Amino acid sequence: MLENLFVGIADWLRSLLGGLGTPGEINEAIVMLAKLVAILVFILVNALWLVYMERKVAAYMQARIGPNRVGPKGLLQTTADIGKLISKEIVIPKKADVVVFLLAPVLIFVPTLMVFAVIPFGKNMAAIDMNIGVFYLLAIASLSTLFFWMGGWASNSKYSLIGSMRVVAQMVSYELPLVLGLLGVVMIVGSLKMSDIIAAQEHTWFIFTQPIAFLIYFIAAVAETNRTPFDLVEGESEIIAGPYTEYGGMAFAMFFLAEYANIMVICAMATIMFLGGWHAPFGLDFIPSWVWFFLKMYILIFIVMQFRWTYPRIRVDQLMGFGWKVLVPLALANIFITGIGMKIYQAIGW
Repeated sequence: MLENLFVGIADWLRSLLGGLGTPGEINEAIVMLAKLVAILVFILVNALWLVYMERKVAAYMQARIGPNRVGPKGLLQTTADIGKLISKEIVIPKKADVVVFLLAPVLIFVPTLMVFAVIPFGKNMAAIDMNIGVFYLLAIASLSTLFFWMGGWASNSKYSLIGSMRVVAQMVSYELPLVLGLLGVVMIVGSLKMSDIIAAQEHTWFIFTQPIAFLIYFIAAVAETNRTPFDLVEGESEIIAGPYTEYGGMAFAMFFLAEYANIMVICAMATIMFLGGWHAPFGLDFIPSWVWFFLKMYILIFIVMQFRWTYPRIRVDQLMGFGWKVLVPLALANIFITGIGMKIYQAIGW
């Protein structure tokens, strides 16, 4: 079982380091570093695969073939694109803040890496199982807003600046309904620990008891990742490419790949909070837990991609109005109804 393999590798590394006589604190730090490196590799490989997957999904929906030349079935197309981007020069605009301009695409992956450290990909397959895992994830994920602003401001371009201002407005606005959507689940479980939330869904997934919360979370999460129909951040028709306008080569690719990594985060979080995490439906427990987790996560990723190639981009005023006038009141109403339901449940003594 892959779950036992991960635990076994960590234990083997601890025993190896212990045999070398290194202090226990250093041993744990090295084990944690190894886990973070493994997570980073996992993120990058999956981001490359998701770029290919989206091209194939888009081609299918538009009655095209998609990538089919580089490698079998075009599987190496994304790898070839990365090679091309690495070879391209990064042009820095005149009068740009060079340090901040170059730091932004590098730091954009830091929140994603830190977030994945607490996500359990299967039973006993979380690098860190924190007691405040949900709070930690939401707090760290919100940092990415800062790096988008850094890129737009440091570019010394009015198009980039307007794009980065849209990032801040959109992401800050939709963080509120996203957090409020998760609050109902936290109220029911009474814990912020992800393993506890998954354990509470052993018999009934929260998508059935909190369907409105799931819809609120999923819509807000798609807006948080700046995906269509909420891709106001780029706005090619009016502001060229938003905060990415002055970026080229691998610097642009880092922003591009971070978008797909963030899609993985929101879909993994939806799987944990509403779809039972690693729990198998219909009693199919003989299939490894990580298989169920990734299957649910990739189904949600497919839906996110389908949104992009189905719906047109909405206006800025529609975006902000929908978030503040529809999603936030709905999320507050869901919290109120959940609280009443919990009181009734306790009073009846079920």
